[in-house]
Amino acid sequence: MIYLRKAEERGHANHGWLDSWHTFSFANYYDANFMGFSALRVINEDLIEAGQGFATHPHKDMEILTYVLSGTVEHQDSMGNKEQIPAGEFQIMSAGTGVRHSEYNASTGVPLHLYQIWIIPEKNGLEPRYAQRRFDDVQGRQLVLSPDARDGSLKIFQDMTLSRWALKQGEEGAVAVEANRKIWIQVVKGDVTVNGENASRSDAFAIWDEAMLTIVANSDTEILLFDLPPV
Repeated sequence: MIYLRKAEERGHANHGWLDSWHTFSFANYYDANFMGFSALRVINEDLIEAGQGFATHPHKDMEILTYVLSGTVEHQDSMGNKEQIPAGEFQIMSAGTGVRHSEYNASTGVPLHLYQIWIIPEKNGLEPRYAQRRFDDVQGRQLVLSPDARDGSLKIFQDMTLSRWALKQGEEGAVAVEANRKIWIQVVKGDVTVNGENASRSDAFAIWDEAMLTIVANSDTEILLFDLPPV
């Protein structure tokens, strides 16, 4: 089964300084049919005006992933981290027993564009932690998150992996899906076909009960592919 989540059907909140699209129920957006998918709880695509951002606020018992598409995030947290996260980098933070942090657009002149993704951890009460990494700008499939931090990936406390996949126009890829696993594909840029279903930038696919996926890039494409547990 493949379900296409169209970008324009997501929840939307424009606060002036923040233009945010919610794949799943978040803040004032609620849809009982979109409370999450497997271990995915939040996928927000945010555009933040220059010099603006989220003041210090708390999180607990959540794996929080930020992927910066353009601009630079200025991050500060209660663990003592004060970092900048430029375009192309991934940041992972385990909120665990509790952490407070702020996130701002580091620029005074250009907007910040990012995905913020919340993943439910395999257990609560983890020790908070922080990591960020720039991955090589390579074509093909690149592992970003894994439970054992293999192949240079960032560690995630959940039975899942995240791959960034870049395909040139006309290129194809194939994914064998293990029994009972769920797949979420987020289209970061370009146009792509998955098992005959078409999607464009900011669209997504929720996939289950499919043994094999055939991915075809209809233009230069980047996707995020989440391999997730059954529940």
